Amino acid sequence: MTTPRFVVVTGLSGAGKSQAMKSFEDLGFTCVDNLPPALARDLVKLAQQAGIERVALSLDVRVRGPFGDAVAALDDLEASGVSYELLFLDASDDAIVRRYSETRRRHPLDGPGSIAAAIAREREALASLRARATRVWDTTHLTQATLKGRVRAAFAGEERPHRLAVHVVAFGFKFGVPLDADLVFDVRFFLNPNYVPELKELCGADRAVMNFLEALPETEPFLDHLFGMIDFLIPLYVGEGKSRLTIAIGCTGGRHRSVYVAGRLASHLEGHDAIVIERTNRELVTA
Repeated sequence: MTTPRFVVVTGLSGAGKSQAMKSFEDLGFTCVDNLPPALARDLVKLAQQAGIERVALSLDVRVRGPFGDAVAALDDLEASGVSYELLFLDASDDAIVRRYSETRRRHPLDGPGSIAAAIAREREALASLRARATRVWDTTHLTQATLKGRVRAAFAGEERPHRLAVHVVAFGFKFGVPLDADLVFDVRFFLNPNYVPELKELCGADRAVMNFLEALPETEPFLDHLFGMIDFLIPLYVGEGKSRLTIAIGCTGGRHRSVYVAGRLASHLEGHDAIVIERTNRELVTA
């Protein structure tokens, strides 16, 4: 069995560990947060048995006693011949204090004294892990998007370039806008085929409905504008590190106009190398 690529993520609380783990998840890593250190080697074995190629584990020095010690767990991995990469996230005291102030969260080592004292205690506890890290990143001046980009650049690997998953969904406004929609386009300005008796029972994927809509003078100009806007936005979303984009196309009932436009948009986007297309006609699926 092949040993998976194993990345251990640790560092100061408030330095971005949670965001980093989300970024690893977006890259296709199997992610485990705050597993008891004593189970680290078992995790590697399970990943081997399951054929999982990439694993990211978040380790916390606060876990001790019967759950094990983080440093001892890494020593055990090395003794077992398991190679790993250790990513340590650091940040200035001022940045961490500011982040906890903004989120109003309690520092995990909070106790007697100020939050600065808690940070100092954590720095001391993490010193041995920091010393053996293969990568130490200072996130003081990094935005979440920049941190995500650094994770992608360092760990994606050439064999798995980042691709944006684009979900194009046709829906009916009378049934509600999809909750996960990033972009919503209203196509109720088109004449409604629902009021044409021979088209009423059909949908936007049927040739008769497509012919009806394509005969309208506004159809192609609208699609040209729509395609141009999406073509402009896709590279920006990819560059920002977004992993999933939902484009919702809505008409009244979600059967004719939205299905047609969503189909045309999905077909247009299929030529993009940087994206993966998924298409759903919501009201047809739930009918």
